Amino acid sequence: MKVDTHPDYREVVFHDLSCDFKFITRSTIQTRETINHEGKDYPLIKIEVSAESHPFYTGKHKIVDTAGRVEKFRQKFGSVGSKTAVAAG
Repeated sequence: MKVDTHPDYREVVFHDLSCDFKFITRSTIQTRETINHEGKDYPLIKIEVSAESHPFYTGKHKIVDTAGRVEKFRQKFGSVGSKTAVAAG
């Protein structure tokens, strides 16, 4: 096999920021941050939604909008893009 053709496949910690849930899995993703989890250092990947916080898996509907994208969209477009306004008018 050729040397250095495959990325480093290793254990990493994914941290769901919306519910402070951490889990270990294997990945080739590159990161600069590390975390000590259960006494061992792992590369850290921060995510906003996982199975622990996603409404489909939890049965609870909650909007996670940490970047303010929904409000920014509403300010930019208002009701112009709303299909309900077109149907009612």
